[in-house]
Amino acid sequence: MRTIYRFIRARDSLMRGVFFACALFCLLALGCICAFLLMDGLPFIARVGAANFFGTTWNLHENLYGILPMIIASLYVTGLATLIGVVTGLGTAVALYKFCPKKMVHPIRQLVNLLAGVPSVIYGLFGMIVLVPFLREYISPNGVGYGVLAASVILGIMVLPTIVSVSLDALDAVPKSYYEGSLALGATREQTVFTVMVPAAKSGILAAVVLSIARAIGETMAVIMVIGGSPVMPESLFQSVRTLTANIAMGATELFGDAVTALVATGVVLFVFTLFLNISFSLLKREKA
Repeated sequence: MRTIYRFIRARDSLMRGVFFACALFCLLALGCICAFLLMDGLPFIARVGAANFFGTTWNLHENLYGILPMIIASLYVTGLATLIGVVTGLGTAVALYKFCPKKMVHPIRQLVNLLAGVPSVIYGLFGMIVLVPFLREYISPNGVGYGVLAASVILGIMVLPTIVSVSLDALDAVPKSYYEGSLALGATREQTVFTVMVPAAKSGILAAVVLSIARAIGETMAVIMVIGGSPVMPESLFQSVRTLTANIAMGATELFGDAVTALVATGVVLFVFTLFLNISFSLLKREKA
């Protein structure tokens, strides 16, 4: 009997050590990435000057590293993609919650979740072959299909699994007594869902929005294939522009010297955006708890 207890204690100690090592590895990886970005990126920004780095012109031949057009394009694409994804995803979640036959809820939810397993390059290929020509022929006023709108639609589709899944879980977590009590007071099913259940699940829905923003702002391959890639200030939804992630990916394997360091500095800006989103998500979870 003592041998069994000794074996169990040894096994527990071993597993605690393994889990602790995994946690340390995560912290070490994060520390290395932060050190790499800050040690290379911040000195470069200080050397070329903030006015140059956050300027409006990106021309490596003239040592102009202005990333403001990419920042604006990233914000436009992320904001519009989040709007498309939230409206569609939240509507889908509400429909699955109370307005869809119960036998159809699980199959539809699984089909939506399958969207998360589709590689981003497939989304980009679909956008390049189907969406961009459609926008160019039927919607664009200037005959250009590439741009902010094409990238936003593709990203809006890509964030749907996150929004639908998290929002539906948040709605399911609301006590059923809220729904039954509202109906008992004379409210209709639609009034109950939209004025009682959805506001009660707002913390989870906001968490879904934050996660979708993080997903959209960090996407690269699909965006590159449908946005065009010109480092200019966005002035239209139908204009070739470039996001921060696209800027890094398009030059990472071809540039050298200060140009590569400029991409690292671009990564610092992107890292700050991502850090802000993660902090926001943590605050939302703390408020929900």
